[in-house]
Amino acid sequence: MDGAMDGAASAPAPSRLIQALILLAIGASLVLALLLLGGARSDPYTRSTLQLVGSEQNGGRLFRLNCAGCHGLAAQGLVGPDLHGVERRKNDRQLIQQVVSGRTPPMPRFQPEPQAMADLLAFLHSLPS
Repeated sequence: MDGAMDGAASAPAPSRLIQALILLAIGASLVLALLLLGGARSDPYTRSTLQLVGSEQNGGRLFRLNCAGCHGLAAQGLVGPDLHGVERRKNDRQLIQQVVSGRTPPMPRFQPEPQAMADLLAFLHSLPS
């Protein structure tokens, strides 16, 4: 009987198995997040855009031509969201990825030259909160 008890004692308890699975899931999530973040940092388009100084005036022109139809002439939001204070909700890398990917329909994919994207970022930063 002692041998049977020893075997039962060495088997993992269900709660330990659940804890191990949770830790494994957290670890995998962290690795995935680091890989995705590293991918965004190594994206040549994003990297080259962030190295440039944008023109608020040129960015405003670009915005009115390409973005105002959905975001409104004053970026107040129409079909697309209000963009005032957007830099508090998303950092520049996230803004670039949002514009380039068009991940949230009906926003189209749009990848201007890096200087034009830097100009657009300068315009977005100039909007009052």
